[in-house]
Amino acid sequence: MIVILVLCIVFIVLSSTKIKLHAFLALLFAAVGFGIFTGMPLDVIVDSISKGFGDTLGYIGIVIVAGTIIGIFLESSGGAYSLADKILKFIGRKRIPLAMSIIGWIVSIPVFSDSSFVIISPLNKALAKRAKISLAGPAIALSLGLTATHCLVPPTPGPIAAAGLLNANLGLVILIGVPVSLIAMITGWFFSVKYASKIQIDPNPDISEREINAKMKEAPSALKAISPVFLPIILIVLKSISDFPTYPMGDGALRSLIGFVGQPVIALLIGVLLAFMLPRKKQEGMFSEKGWVGKAMVSAATIILITGAGGVFGRVLQNSGLAEAIGRYISEINLGIWLPFIIAATIKTAQGSSTVALITTSSIIIPLLPALGYDTEIGKAIVVLAIGAGAMVISHANDSFFWIVTQMSNMSIKTGYKVQSLGTLVIGTTAGLVLWILSLFIL
Repeated sequence: MIVILVLCIVFIVLSSTKIKLHAFLALLFAAVGFGIFTGMPLDVIVDSISKGFGDTLGYIGIVIVAGTIIGIFLESSGGAYSLADKILKFIGRKRIPLAMSIIGWIVSIPVFSDSSFVIISPLNKALAKRAKISLAGPAIALSLGLTATHCLVPPTPGPIAAAGLLNANLGLVILIGVPVSLIAMITGWFFSVKYASKIQIDPNPDISEREINAKMKEAPSALKAISPVFLPIILIVLKSISDFPTYPMGDGALRSLIGFVGQPVIALLIGVLLAFMLPRKKQEGMFSEKGWVGKAMVSAATIILITGAGGVFGRVLQNSGLAEAIGRYISEINLGIWLPFIIAATIKTAQGSSTVALITTSSIIIPLLPALGYDTEIGKAIVVLAIGAGAMVISHANDSFFWIVTQMSNMSIKTGYKVQSLGTLVIGTTAGLVLWILSLFIL
């Protein structure tokens, strides 16, 4: 199965770069091919395709559409550029990747990384355009900042699930996870500045500096422009807080209301309504299929299809039993704290989902904790985080987040492997090394 998986990945890369096959078809063909050549029942292959596509888009599809609409209105109204100018005056042109890293690191603690990237991407593009720098640096800085806390810091579902399965102290996981994820984030920022930023990607090749200046004469204020971006984030964060077991906002009507408006789909739709208010002059047909909304729909369609196909490929791999087979095989080798890391990294790389890697690895590791010597409270917390560090490695074609990052950042698949895949390997390995060094002193 591993050999066939490698061949499928090679097929995806070569077919999309050499013969220019659309990534949507390349992913679907790879998924079907993997299922057939590994002997999966035909009905399971079909079911995996349907559910993989449907479940992925059921979660992220409307979010992508809404986020793209917000982005088009921000860009076309000039709001993104007026907001970018204000931010640039505060942080400076050279600190954009650092700002994106920090924003991603903070936002992804309560908000899923893919939703966060969709929401922040319009601002990221505008900042890069105004600063006249490549989009690759800030895009990867944002992506890796999001990934660091997504895999290491609760209340993100993956680390919470792993902590629950291993009966680890959640407070200890957070206490250790925050500084470890911060080190990983800093490493990701350094990677984005020293490596990713060298790859030239125009944030918006269809607009010139003269056109930007013309837009800014009619642009809304920076305060008004920021509302469609950050209000959805605030609403999603409030929902995460209200869902804490202590019910800080009660268990009545207020919690129900926050639970509703804090759902990513609803929060982003509220953001769309705010984006509709950005243009000072409403053009005829602006909200129709031939206007700004229609332009956003066309832009979102390709991203949605490729992201859904990435979900199909990942689901076929998950249903093949590849992750469990790899986990059982590697678990026979005692490598100390590196054992949960390697199992999680192998499962993540094989099937694409960090959350699945976290949960599957935790299930495999449970009976091994006493033999490994990690059955103490601090030991279990370290193991949870080692699994989370491994679950970062490696984001590639079978990961829907890979396609969101590449497609929303104008990256080719080849570039995505160079910066997104390599970047997740760098920060995941960094987190693993930090945890290994830490374990030498506290275990």
